[in-house]
Amino acid sequence: MQWVNVSENKPIKAVRINKGNNINSIPGVTREDFKFLFDANFEGLRNYLYYRSGNKELATDIAQETFLRIWEKQPKGDPAKLKGLLFKIGHDIFISEYRHSKTVANFAFQYNGYQEEVSSPLAELQLQELEAKYQQALQSMSDKLRVVFLMSREEDLKNREIAERLGVSVKAVEKSMTKALKFLKETLL
Repeated sequence: MQWVNVSENKPIKAVRINKGNNINSIPGVTREDFKFLFDANFEGLRNYLYYRSGNKELATDIAQETFLRIWEKQPKGDPAKLKGLLFKIGHDIFISEYRHSKTVANFAFQYNGYQEEVSSPLAELQLQELEAKYQQALQSMSDKLRVVFLMSREEDLKNREIAERLGVSVKAVEKSMTKALKFLKETLL
């Protein structure tokens, strides 16, 4: 396959990237161009990312990652004109990091057993009163509803298992649970 440069009407040699090829044989950014690009723009990019993130270490990491991606992509063109691309890649990496850290924080908040501890005597008293109301509501509940409710909540049995133990249908257990939950809701609220 031969490519032709339209402006000069000369054949252009197509270069394929194989594991054996040297990075300097790829048309694009050479080592010297890359060093010039790095020296001219690293501080500015890091300062921009520091302004966005407020974290100097993160800004440095993202700036280094940006230059790594430029080296891997080997964009064609004048290295002096790649400043916009550098800032765009840096901005995109920052946004990705921000979204990732937000997801990690949400996960940690939801799944690390986050529980607010009772901090005031009033809250402690309210919790004790609610517990007493709950126990009283269980006592006033009919035997049939109480048995089904406690088997489900205290023994962690499934409706099918409760139905087998009591010798009733699963539908009867579901109906009893619905009635028990409705009774508790009305009593406690």
